[in-house]
Amino acid sequence: MRTDAVTQTMQICLGEQAIPVGTLTYSRQGTRENTSFVYDDTWLESGNRFEISPDLPLTRERYFHKAATRSDSIFHFGIADTEPDGWGCKVIARDHAKRKKSGKVGEGTALTEMDYLLGVDDVGRAGALRFRNATREFMRTPVDGERGIPPLLELTEIVGAAHAVERGTETAKDLDYLRGRATSLGGMRPKCTVVDNDGHLAIGKFPSVSDDRAVTKAEVLALKLAAAAGIEAAQGRIVYSDGIPIALIRRFDRVEAGRIPYLSATSMLQASREDEHTYSEIAERILSVSPDANRDLAELWRRIVFNMLITNVDDHLNNHGFLHVGHGQWRLAPAFDLNPFPDKGRDHKTWLTEETGPTGKIKDAMHASAYFHLTDEHASKILGEVHCAVSQWRQVARNVAVGMTIQELEAFDPAFEHGEAQIAKQLLA
Repeated sequence: MRTDAVTQTMQICLGEQAIPVGTLTYSRQGTRENTSFVYDDTWLESGNRFEISPDLPLTRERYFHKAATRSDSIFHFGIADTEPDGWGCKVIARDHAKRKKSGKVGEGTALTEMDYLLGVDDVGRAGALRFRNATREFMRTPVDGERGIPPLLELTEIVGAAHAVERGTETAKDLDYLRGRATSLGGMRPKCTVVDNDGHLAIGKFPSVSDDRAVTKAEVLALKLAAAAGIEAAQGRIVYSDGIPIALIRRFDRVEAGRIPYLSATSMLQASREDEHTYSEIAERILSVSPDANRDLAELWRRIVFNMLITNVDDHLNNHGFLHVGHGQWRLAPAFDLNPFPDKGRDHKTWLTEETGPTGKIKDAMHASAYFHLTDEHASKILGEVHCAVSQWRQVARNVAVGMTIQELEAFDPAFEHGEAQIAKQLLA
């Protein structure tokens, strides 16, 4: 077993103004890793202070943390929300291996959890937390002549580099291009942070080399249907690069004034990735953190029945989030990562309630509507609005904004035309 000890300290700042919030310390002894965090006195004394994570109360105490399971992060929840996930970790690991082979990093140097956290480009990092080293450099900042977040004009190069990583044929140039830029956000599918034509940050989501259906078009379709169903959803559109359809999703954690603090539902519930959790638990947290709980509860239930009708069963807690609205209060973030799955069962990743389990049944959602402070009449009204919008899926999919072909429509038919859609129609009759 390795016995070498490593300690690394970073200042955590908030927003474009880089307001100091606290100090993060990473420690490794052999294969054991842990972290600690302590707030700055200036943050604790500020009138704008708030807990950056539910497991970090506003005290002068030093908070220690280690992973509860092999699947969990060594960082406190709000900090872990800025880590890369599947795709980003793959890019960082491939880049490290390539640099080690070329002698740019030491042969015995292994990636740590801190390396992954700091391998994300500062400009594209999710939410408003930022990390600054002892020389006051933000992590990660482009070095060695690297370019920053690329514009839409460079989509062709980005897609080519991403597909090379998927195939395992990436070059050092490909990884140089993706380093930092393709690591900012979670998920397993290839993506990259880009600058939209108006200067706003966006996520470019690319088709995978293994896709057998139009996944990017389907996600934009789902976002447009969600908006038509009365859901506050991320804005998305299809753009083409050399004939490849790319889903361009606007970042909702950015405004003209800068960055908006963000927490995933995983963080809000302080949930282990290996435990099952429920929408009713999210509802309980909404009651304690939202400035307009009834609005957010109704919105959450609207999203539940929408997911059921489009067969979006990948609704795990990291695919729900909250934005800070001031004074320690949080509202539901716009809906995102909405994907119809025509080839999967109807059980959802997040359970409806402990009693129902991982159901995908409309009747269960109706019976559970009281958890979301809805009357039967209000729940029926919401279901009617959602069902009406989703029933137009073919027309929306065929319009120029989505551009699905007849063959692509047929591939997604089972996600929209199923027994629960018929049950919803019967309940509304």
